Amino acid sequence: MVKKNVLLIVNPISGGVEKSEIVETTTDFVNALGMNLVLYETSGKKDILHIQDLYDKFNPERVIIAGGDGTIKVVAEALENEDVIFGILPAGSANGLATDLGLPKDIEECLEIVFNDKYIAIDMIIINGTKSLHLSDLGLNAELIKNYENSAVRGKLGYALQAVTTLLEKEDPFTATIEVNGTTIECEAQMIVIANSKKYGTGVVINPSGLMDDGKFELIILKNLDLMVFGKIITGNMPIEAEDVEIITTDEAKITVNRPVSFQIDGEYCGTQSNLNISMAAAKMKVTIP
Repeated sequence: MVKKNVLLIVNPISGGVEKSEIVETTTDFVNALGMNLVLYETSGKKDILHIQDLYDKFNPERVIIAGGDGTIKVVAEALENEDVIFGILPAGSANGLATDLGLPKDIEECLEIVFNDKYIAIDMIIINGTKSLHLSDLGLNAELIKNYENSAVRGKLGYALQAVTTLLEKEDPFTATIEVNGTTIECEAQMIVIANSKKYGTGVVINPSGLMDDGKFELIILKNLDLMVFGKIITGNMPIEAEDVEIITTDEAKITVNRPVSFQIDGEYCGTQSNLNISMAAAKMKVTIP
């Protein structure tokens, strides 16, 4: 009888964490199930094509992703047209999607979840042709990510240091024109979040009404950000009742800003943008959950 295959995709550099233990634990777990493990390590070069080729060759029963949000997004793009169930082993520097899904940090506990039959079909947001699974934003947080990527200090301390630097160097609010739900809104903002889910990787709730499988996304407009509010976004709960925050639920939007503003998708800095065309692609990725 031919063994069923499981494809494990590992980002060897995500989170600055050695992945050999993850590979060994997953190999033992899969072997104990009487299945065959196929391992692929991402390199940043033609990963989408390599993943597609491996999927076509081995027709895996499950695809397991060991990495952060960026790695998950690459695999989701590679296999978005395949009917396959994904499992996630959190192994990035900011595991936003895994945090939102309520996945444990223990690898063996995650593997138990990978092979159960409970899953949700996650939506994707398309922003200027690029896919987002989790949280993207214009403004201060994207500027923070840029500063963090260029700094030498990692982890929560690095984020805290760069949060202070980012606020001290912040520009005046940008002016945004937002076409959404048949209306046009003009506002000044320090930050606009495009949210498919509830939480940043720190566990901070930025979007209380966010659901990853409802065919909708939220725009969270933060009009004024001082050190205390921005600190809460990075390290604690967002004061969502504040009058300086507006949330809009939709499945399509266009944002135009009066000057180029820093932008990030799923924790990766994407330079500056002046125009965002945003749409929803519903139920694109089946992911196992607790």
